[in-house]
Amino acid sequence: MRAEARVVAEADGRGGTRLAVLRGESPLLLRRTGPLVDGWVTVHLVGGAAGPLRGDELRLDIEVGPGARLEMLSVAASLALPGRPAPPSVLTVTASVATGGVLRWLPEPLIAAAGCDHVVVTRVDVADGGSLLWRDDLVCGRHEETSGAVLADTMIRYAGVTLYRHELAVGPGAPGWDGAAVLGGGRAVGTLVAVGADLPRPGIAGPDAAVMPLAGPGMLATAVGDDIRAVAAALGPLCRRSRPVPLLTPASG
Repeated sequence: MRAEARVVAEADGRGGTRLAVLRGESPLLLRRTGPLVDGWVTVHLVGGAAGPLRGDELRLDIEVGPGARLEMLSVAASLALPGRPAPPSVLTVTASVATGGVLRWLPEPLIAAAGCDHVVVTRVDVADGGSLLWRDDLVCGRHEETSGAVLADTMIRYAGVTLYRHELAVGPGAPGWDGAAVLGGGRAVGTLVAVGADLPRPGIAGPDAAVMPLAGPGMLATAVGDDIRAVAAALGPLCRRSRPVPLLTPASG
């Protein structure tokens, strides 16, 4: 299966945000949800079919214009499945954030079902003066199930310079996987990258989590746990729009 989805958010000139483009194909269906609040527009990704399955080629493009504020969520976790004998399924996510724009990417976790072979390629470009909150969570297998194979390749650039580049491989064939060298025996991992102003101070977020600065106006928080609840407990407080020390000034409120 091949499918593409695209969302373009623009400032409406009245302090709010409008969706200039919102289109998708199953299983990448996009739906605007909720009223406009504090200038934010919210879009949910809806799974219109099972998968991704082996052989699927999926693409999601996100564009946030100057002064626009977009929050991207999903209605449920994404489940990577084995499917028929075929090359790996591939999801390519690209995003761009213009000066004064803000993007919050906070989907539900990706679950690597046993036997899956899935690749996620993420490329994000944030202009000077733009802000970003980008979260990715991964669960290695369903309940009492071995993990499938997932390769996640992420690059985030700010003002034309690479700020964050990370590659994570789990499941059969991943270097060190059998020896628990990848996640130290954990079955869930989450990362949160914040780009912009008013970032939290570096520090230890918990026994299996940490917050650290990036080489630029950015911060990385990462957490590993026996299940996704431990990851959510560590990273969830950093994703709230209203908090005493905001990650991103435009998102507080």
